[in-house]
Amino acid sequence: MKTQDVTYQDGAVNLNGFVAWNDTPGKKPGVLVMHEAWGLGEHVMLRTRQLAEMGYVGFAADLYGERKQVSKMEDAMALIGDLRANPQKLRTRARAALTALQALPQVDETRIGAIGFCFGGTTVLELARDGADLAAAVSFHGGLETQAPPEKGQVKAKVLVLTGADDPMVPAKQVLAFEDEMKKAGADVRVFSYAGAVHGFMNPDADGSIAPGILYNEAVASKAWAEMTRFFKGVFGA
Repeated sequence: MKTQDVTYQDGAVNLNGFVAWNDTPGKKPGVLVMHEAWGLGEHVMLRTRQLAEMGYVGFAADLYGERKQVSKMEDAMALIGDLRANPQKLRTRARAALTALQALPQVDETRIGAIGFCFGGTTVLELARDGADLAAAVSFHGGLETQAPPEKGQVKAKVLVLTGADDPMVPAKQVLAFEDEMKKAGADVRVFSYAGAVHGFMNPDADGSIAPGILYNEAVASKAWAEMTRFFKGVFGA
């Protein structure tokens, strides 16, 4: 496996992504990986390397610039609040990563997917709502609300949402509203809700110390990753 840092731009903002791939012949499907509210850290780089092991080119995006990371909830909320308050700013930031991924020489730019965790899951869905050229979009315990719902036919990606049935940040009412939004848009969407899972169930570092409702669940994480794997095989055929 090969890995490297990738510097790219969103206007005047310097962004520092991370890419991983297996150096075998031929171009491969590319998968964007969007980080949690904490920034581009080890969990997201781990997932990016796992995607490379599966035969994809994984590209971990930097949504904040200069690969900024935070550890306190109030700092994270300040960073994501700036982006969530302006959906177009968030979508433009995400599209900068998409463009950088598509430009990599080892990537088949016609076969692109995106996954995201927590805030990253929200970001992936915003990218799909914006009509980005994604074949597949996967949200792991991401927020499902938006200020800019798509028009009918705007969502090009097949969408997979993997959420915790007991997630205090993404209650059942929000899930139902999302499903209704996607139905009106004519989108191809699957939603899996895991009993006993709360927010952050994919991240081994989520130990409940920040909030009881942010907690890793090893069994659910394994099931959700397997569901994503099957989904990608159905979309990309590999």
